[in-house]
Amino acid sequence: MASRPFWETKALTHMTVREWESLCDGCGLCCLVRFEDEDSGEVVPTRVHCKLFDPDKCTCTDYVNRKRHVPDCIKLTPHNIDALAWMPLSCAYRRINEGRGLADWHPLVSGDPESVHAAGVSVRGQTINEDTLPEPEDAMDYAAWDLMEERGRD
Repeated sequence: MASRPFWETKALTHMTVREWESLCDGCGLCCLVRFEDEDSGEVVPTRVHCKLFDPDKCTCTDYVNRKRHVPDCIKLTPHNIDALAWMPLSCAYRRINEGRGLADWHPLVSGDPESVHAAGVSVRGQTINEDTLPEPEDAMDYAAWDLMEERGRD
């Protein structure tokens, strides 16, 4: 009888660093520039990515030192996931935290790191670098309301 995978048996707070990091599906959605309305709290994602984001690999080019280069980069932890309502609905951390389990396209389930891209969940090839904009506020010209919806299939 096979044992169940760690994401089905452990709370986020009990995962090892390696387990925690492996939950990232590589979609890139959390690396997009977002704006928050000060009055309503509504968050608007854009198709503009962080200057450290590699849009082809859907990874951070300097993950370990990202806070040094991007001071407002938010480090996701088991202790702040509840407070980050802007996290994508398809995000594995959010799904596990909400008790929904991993989607079938998640690389830990499929065994294929390309499955997140094949399922249409990632932003691979769909974004521009924030450094190409004349002003940071110009990112609003690339507002992407559709990124607030659940992406991929289950």
